[in-house]
Amino acid sequence: MHRHYCGVLNASHVGEQVELYGWVHRRRDHGGVIFLDIRDRTGIVQVVYDPDTEESFQTADRVRNEFVLRMSGKVRPRRDGAENPNMATGEIEVLGHELEILNPSATPPFQLDEYSEAGEDVRLRYRYIDLRRPEMQKRLHMRARVSSVTRGYLEANGYWEIETPTLTRATPEGARDYLVPSRTHPGEFFALPQSPQLFKQLLMMAGMDKYYQLARCYRDEDLRHDRQPEFTQIDIEASFVREQDIMDLTEGMLKRLFSELLEVELEPFPVLAWDECLRLYGSDKPDLRNPLTFTDIGDLMQTVEFKVFNGPANDPKGRVVALRAPGGGQLTRKTIDGYADFVARYGARGLAYIKVNDLNAGMDGLQSPILKFLPDQVVSAVLQRVAAVDGDIVFFGADKTGVVNDALGALRNELGRELGLIAEGFAPLWVVDWPMFEEGQGGAVQAVHHQFTQPLCSPEALLADPLSAGAAAYDIVLNGYELGGGSLRIHTEAMQRAVFEAMSMGQEGESKFGFLLDALKHGCPPHGGIALGLDRLLMIMTGTQAIRDVIAFPKTQTAACLMMAAPSPVDEQQLRELHIRTRTP
Repeated sequence: MHRHYCGVLNASHVGEQVELYGWVHRRRDHGGVIFLDIRDRTGIVQVVYDPDTEESFQTADRVRNEFVLRMSGKVRPRRDGAENPNMATGEIEVLGHELEILNPSATPPFQLDEYSEAGEDVRLRYRYIDLRRPEMQKRLHMRARVSSVTRGYLEANGYWEIETPTLTRATPEGARDYLVPSRTHPGEFFALPQSPQLFKQLLMMAGMDKYYQLARCYRDEDLRHDRQPEFTQIDIEASFVREQDIMDLTEGMLKRLFSELLEVELEPFPVLAWDECLRLYGSDKPDLRNPLTFTDIGDLMQTVEFKVFNGPANDPKGRVVALRAPGGGQLTRKTIDGYADFVARYGARGLAYIKVNDLNAGMDGLQSPILKFLPDQVVSAVLQRVAAVDGDIVFFGADKTGVVNDALGALRNELGRELGLIAEGFAPLWVVDWPMFEEGQGGAVQAVHHQFTQPLCSPEALLADPLSAGAAAYDIVLNGYELGGGSLRIHTEAMQRAVFEAMSMGQEGESKFGFLLDALKHGCPPHGGIALGLDRLLMIMTGTQAIRDVIAFPKTQTAACLMMAAPSPVDEQQLRELHIRTRTP
C-alpha cells in the first residue's frame, strides 16, 4: 500500500485500499459513527470510522481539529443523497480501518474555514496555521505554477537564469535601502538590492545576451496593500533588442500564464502613450475595465467669472476637467460629500458637480450649487461635450494638473466600483512614450523611471533641455496596477554622464557608479529589459485584494514579522563585533 493524497481520490479509486496522512479539518460524531474530514495540501476527504473497528474507533473518538493522523482504509461510494457536490472528493468516502495519531494539537487560535473571523494580526502571528487553510494553499500552489511556467517560457526563448548578489552597495533608486553592517570593514555597510538593475546590465556587458531571474528585492518604504519590504520580481534583460522585442516577449509570457493557469485568453494588449493616459484617465496606470474618462473643458472656462475654474483654466500648469458618471444621479448628497472628503486626500480643495435630472427642462432640469456661478451657455457646452444624458452626474476638477490628475483619477476608480461599472476579467495595457525626467522638489530634475534609462535624444540636447527629453521606456499595466516597468538602457559612457549631470549628480555619479562608467567604455552592447512584480501579478491572478495573501511569510504594514517578532534587539556583543552603537530615539 502506498500513500495517497486526500484531494486526488475520486470514483476511480472505489474498492482500493489507501493510506492517507493529514490534518483533521472537522470531526463529527453521528450516533456512534465518527466522520473525520482529513485535509492535506491537495484537498479534503471524508473518512468514516464505525464501532466494528474497535481500536481505531476509540482513537477516532479522541482526535480533535488539527490533530496530525495516519490512516488506512477502503474507498467506497457515498450512499445516495449523501454526495457533496461542493467537494472534489464528494462522490466517495474512505471506510477507515487503521488510525494512528502522529501528533495532537492544541486548540487552534482560529477556525480554518470560511467562517473564520480572525483578524490579520492573528493570522500573521500564527502564519503556519493560517497557511493550512485551503485558499492559502491554492494561492501558494499558483505561485509555484507561475514560477514554473515563467521559467519554462523564458528558457524556451533562450534566456539563462543567473543569480545576482543580495549583498551590494547602497545606490539611489527611489526608496531607502536596507543596510547590512560589515564586521570585516568597520563602519562600512552593504545594502540589500532594491533591484538587480546594475548587475543585469553588467551581465549584458559580459556577453550573457539573455538573462532572467526571479529576484528577491528589498525596499524600505511606506507600505500599502500591494507592496511589501521584501518582494520578488521577474527580472529580464537582453542585448541587441528594440523596445518592441521586450514588449512582445513579455506579452507572450503573460498570455501563456493566463492561458495555461487560468484558461483565460488575453487579447492583444492595447498601447497608449503616457500623455494620452493622463489626458483620459489622470493616471499612468489606468484600469481599462472602468469606462469612465476625463473630458478637458479648460477652454470653456477661461472667460467665466468663477475663479475656481478660470484660475486653473488660464494657468499653464493648471487643468480643468469634467468626469461624467452614467447613472450617477442616484448618488445621495451624503455620498457626494463623502467624495469631496475623499478627493481632499489628494490635495483637491473641493468637488463641484452637476446632476442631470432632465435635459429637456434646460437649467431647471439641473441640480448643482455651482450653476449660479456659470453662464447658461457654458453649462450647456460642458454637458454637450461630455455627452451627458438624464440620470448622469458630472464631477469637475480644477487645480494644478498634478492635483486634478491624482484626485479625479482616484475618484474615477471609486465611482467605477460604487456604480458597478467595472467589467469582469483582465485588462492589460502598454504605456509608452514616457518623459525621461520630471520636476521634483525645489525644481530638481529627477528620472521618471531611473537614471539608467536611454533618452531619445543626444547628450547635448539632453543637457540643453532635460525636461523635454523622451525616454525609451514602456510599462505594463493590469487592472489598474503597474505590473512592470522596462526600458532600453544607456549603453555609452557619454550619455550616462550626461544623465548624471542633468540630475545634478555628476560627482555623486562618479563616486557611486564609477564601476558602471568604466564598464561602459569596454564594448557595452545596446540592451534593454523589464521587471515585473511577481507578487502583484499573483494578487491579480488569484483575485485577492492584499499582496500578503500570496506571500508565504509576509510583513505587516509596519514592516514587522509578528510570527518571529522581528525586527528585534540584538545583544551588545553582536553590536560590538559589527562596530555599532545604538542611539535611543
